[in-house]
Amino acid sequence: MKHKKSDAIHGANTVKYDIRVRYAETDQMRVAHHANYFIWFEAARSEFCKVRGIDYTAMEKEGMFLPVVECQCRFRQSARYDDEITISIHPVEVTRRTLRMAYLVHRGDTLLAEGETLQVLIGSDGKSRSLPKDIEERFRLK
Repeated sequence: MKHKKSDAIHGANTVKYDIRVRYAETDQMRVAHHANYFIWFEAARSEFCKVRGIDYTAMEKEGMFLPVVECQCRFRQSARYDDEITISIHPVEVTRRTLRMAYLVHRGDTLLAEGETLQVLIGSDGKSRSLPKDIEERFRLK
């Protein structure tokens, strides 16, 4: 089921992560390279976990990993060197084994990009497994 990402990012379950675009993230025209958006998405996911009390390091020690298996980004406007941008992250689908997160990237009121990632929980053996109930609930929509 497809959803409209811009409608999905709202409410108490949204976490916002602010960054400043660094020179090393830009090209000769001082425009942020598209690959950096996925790095920013990952930083926002880490912040989401911290805010929601999800200890990803502890999960890894217990043999649980959430690799990204799909990712997409639609670019609306360019982020540029020294821009202050905000990445808003919100879970749009949580199942026993998967996690779908939506992202909006803004510079002030200007939408720069919108994206989505899909992650699957796997064990140390590389096989999919179910999220522990307490972790699943911390990701769930409210």
